[in-house]
Amino acid sequence: ICKMIGKHLGEDSFLYWAYKNDISVVVPGIMDGAVGSQIWLFIQKHNDFKLNMAGDADLLSGYIFKAEKSGAFMIGGGISKHHTLWWNQYREGLDYAFYITTAQEFDGSLSGALVREAISWGKVTQKAKQSTLHAEVTTILPFIYAALVSKLQN
Repeated sequence: ICKMIGKHLGEDSFLYWAYKNDISVVVPGIMDGAVGSQIWLFIQKHNDFKLNMAGDADLLSGYIFKAEKSGAFMIGGGISKHHTLWWNQYREGLDYAFYITTAQEFDGSLSGALVREAISWGKVTQKAKQSTLHAEVTTILPFIYAALVSKLQN
């Protein structure tokens, strides 16, 4: 569905460029929230519309089971973080994990869980290169991007 949406958006959209370059975008919680309610409303008048909710699982499992190494750059938490970690436990865990979050560990939320929690469940390997950065992503991501571009240019 992200590909269909991207096809109709302008060049300033992430989904447009993913569509244009045939890059899959997986949204595990697509039915949770505004997009999900719009899909539901559309289906009310278009009974022939079918959405394969397991399609993304097939796509992800294919990537994960074929990967020699697996890594994730997780911004925030919640369902996307959980989905990424969950699928990687089937290949003995992520080899690389980098979290950026404002959530704290003390309340027991998945969003605040540190990498060591994922290691204890086999979702990140014991020898993984990993780090958690406690920061507000919109303030820190431009610096990470600039450092990456600088490193790639050298």
